[in-house]
Amino acid sequence: MSRKVRSVRVPKELETMNLSGIIHECERYLRDLESATLLKQQGNQEAAEALMRARQTDLGKKISKLVWEARVEYGKHH
Repeated sequence: MSRKVRSVRVPKELETMNLSGIIHECERYLRDLESATLLKQQGNQEAAEALMRARQTDLGKKISKLVWEARVEYGKHH
């Protein structure tokens, strides 16, 4: 059973985070997921798994960089 979220607490350090950048990275991840699905359907299981492993690592790095940039920006003003 799903529950609706009424409020989300965002740390002050992350108020300046580039949310459109996060959404863009998620869009790219979903496109790669579709590509991996096609590779798997075509019988190339190894390539599909390699693509997903590489993209997951890349997504984690890019999201963490956006978080770090927001913290740096917060530090400049406080």
